[in-house]
Amino acid sequence: MKQIKIIVEKHPDGYVAYPLGVKGVVVGEGDTFEAALADVASAIRFHVETFGTDMLDADPPVLDAFVAEAGVAV
Repeated sequence: MKQIKIIVEKHPDGYVAYPLGVKGVVVGEGDTFEAALADVASAIRFHVETFGTDMLDADPPVLDAFVAEAGVAV
């Protein structure tokens, strides 16, 4: 069992989840937070089964994740 940090975003039409520190693109989605988390966990398992455990070897590892806002002139 490996612990992976997951970002879950809430959108007007549901939730999107993606892991940090996984090589390649892995995304899950769902109508609820829990559904998106379960979907991305399933997608990570499939990704590892397809491409191998090297996909989980982030170097350096992600220690923590933060959400911040910044003003940007557009």
